[in-house]
Amino acid sequence: MPDGWRWDSTLFQGSAAYYERGRLPYAPGFAGTLATALGLDGRGRLLDVGCGPGIVTLALARFFAEAVGVDPDEDMLAEAERQAKRRGVTNARWVAARAEDLPAGLGEFQAVMFAQSFHWTDRDRVAATVLEMLEPGGAFVHMSDLKHPPVEPGPPPLPAPPYAQIGDLVRRYVGPVRRAGRGTLVNGTPNREDLVLARAGFENFERQVVPAGEVVSRTADDIVAWAFSRSGSAPHLFGDRLEDFEGDLRAVLRHASPEGLFAERLPATEIMTWRKPPGER
Repeated sequence: MPDGWRWDSTLFQGSAAYYERGRLPYAPGFAGTLATALGLDGRGRLLDVGCGPGIVTLALARFFAEAVGVDPDEDMLAEAERQAKRRGVTNARWVAARAEDLPAGLGEFQAVMFAQSFHWTDRDRVAATVLEMLEPGGAFVHMSDLKHPPVEPGPPPLPAPPYAQIGDLVRRYVGPVRRAGRGTLVNGTPNREDLVLARAGFENFERQVVPAGEVVSRTADDIVAWAFSRSGSAPHLFGDRLEDFEGDLRAVLRHASPEGLFAERLPATEIMTWRKPPGER
């Protein structure tokens, strides 16, 4: 887990309602790219750990006989259930649990997904458990926005969201060190998943980058939702100053764009997979 940090149930408290609107989507085509890379054929089972409101689970469900989303936040799971009904996805189910609660009697899977969630877990312990939950040759999948993308040609047609100023504002309200639930992330979150998974016994690493780069328009409401969708600025962190924070946030946005419109490029999506050895039970 992050150095000096202990998980608690308030990590994303109050964020579920803002998540899908506030977060930029993964690159179009990420689901098809992963299906091709893993040879998915509509059979087998998917486990999405830290599934949040089910964005990735629901996009991938059609490639599996069953998709199981696991998350400790009940509000996230309720939103995932609503989205599944809205989209007519009938082969997904939702389980309230932490990654550290696995295997939780969930059975065997063809693929286990961590979409920007693995860094919140006890990674060595969870990786070892996932290895046991995968069928021989099954895949551990780690997905995130591409870090350090190449510089895009030309500026967007509208102002970019003033993320640096928003960060300064959040620190004024909740303190100089990034908050995460009731704790803080003094040294940020960990990386080097490759070392963790090698220790656990995974092999045959592959990496896919799904391109994006399309320019999308964002409103001030979208950027407010982005702020409240994040663990470091989840609504509960502001207590009785929540309305004050939102008022100041909207003032920052009006200063950056009096029309209340912004533009961003969709980030590419990085998909990394490791395999359970095919002869291992």
